[in-house]
Amino acid sequence: MTDIKIGDTRVGDGDPCYVVAEIGINHNGDIELAKQLIDMAEATGCNAVKFQKRTVEVVYSAEELAKPRENPFGPTNGDLKRGLEFGLDEYREIDRFCRELGIAWFASCWDEGSVDFIEQFEPPCYKIASASLTDDDLLRYHRGKGRPVILSTGMSTLEEIDHAVEVLGKDDLIILHATSTYPSNYDELNLKAIPELTARYGVPVGYSGHETGIPTSSAAAALGACIVERHITMERSMWGSDQAASLGPSGIARLVRDIRLVELAMGDGNKCVYEREKPIIRKLRRVGARL
Repeated sequence: MTDIKIGDTRVGDGDPCYVVAEIGINHNGDIELAKQLIDMAEATGCNAVKFQKRTVEVVYSAEELAKPRENPFGPTNGDLKRGLEFGLDEYREIDRFCRELGIAWFASCWDEGSVDFIEQFEPPCYKIASASLTDDDLLRYHRGKGRPVILSTGMSTLEEIDHAVEVLGKDDLIILHATSTYPSNYDELNLKAIPELTARYGVPVGYSGHETGIPTSSAAAALGACIVERHITMERSMWGSDQAASLGPSGIARLVRDIRLVELAMGDGNKCVYEREKPIIRKLRRVGARL
C-alpha cells in the first residue's frame, strides 16, 4: 500500500495520523465564527479543516426547499439551506485566513458546480460525503480534477463501496469508515471495519466519527486509521444540526493529544528490553536468575 500526498503531507501506513477538523456548516453562516473555528483547529494541532459546499437548487428539490422549517434565516427549509452556504467572498477569506495560519482546507462538494467553485482555490484534495457515494457522475467529476479523493462510507453497503471504488479507481484514494448517525451510539461505530476495509481495498483507510466522546476516535488511530475526522464547534449547545455530534475546543485538543500519544505508544512491534527496565531487572529478579 502506498501513501498519498495531501498538500505537503504524506498520509498512509506508517505516516502520522492526519487529523481533520470538520467545520461543515457549524459556522452557522457567519464568516467570523468560521475563522474562530479555523483558528481553534490550527491551535490544537489539526492538520486541516473541512467545509461543505452545495448548490442549493441542484442538491435539493423545490418541494424540499419549500417545506416549513423555522430557523434563524426564515420560515422554510430553503431559507436555512441558503443561509448556511458561503459564497465567493467568504471562501476567499477562508482561503486567505488558512494560508496565513498555515493550515490546509478543503471541502465536501455535493454537486458538480460546487466542485468547479472549490477548484478555483486549488484544494489539496476533495472529500466525497457519504450521501454522495452512489452518485457515479459526481464521483467521475471529482476524478476529472486530478486531485486525491477521500471517500466517506457512512450508510453504505460493501457492494456500494465496491462500486464506488471501481468508478473512482484506487489511485490517490483514501476511504473513511463512518456511521451516518448524529451523534452516533457507541454500538454503531464498528471500528473493526477499519482493518477489514484496508484488507479489502488495499488503500489507506481512515475514520470519520460522529460520536460524542473521544476515546473511540483515538482507538480508530490505534486500529490503523490514517485520517481521523471529527466535527468541531465552539460550543456543543449552539444552534445547528451538527453541533451535538461535534467536539469543542478542549475536546479536539484532547483528541489530537491522545492520537499522538497512541502513535508514540504503538512503537515498532519489535519486543526488546529498554534501558530503563534494566535497573528494575536487577532490583526485582531473584539472585542467580538469568539476566
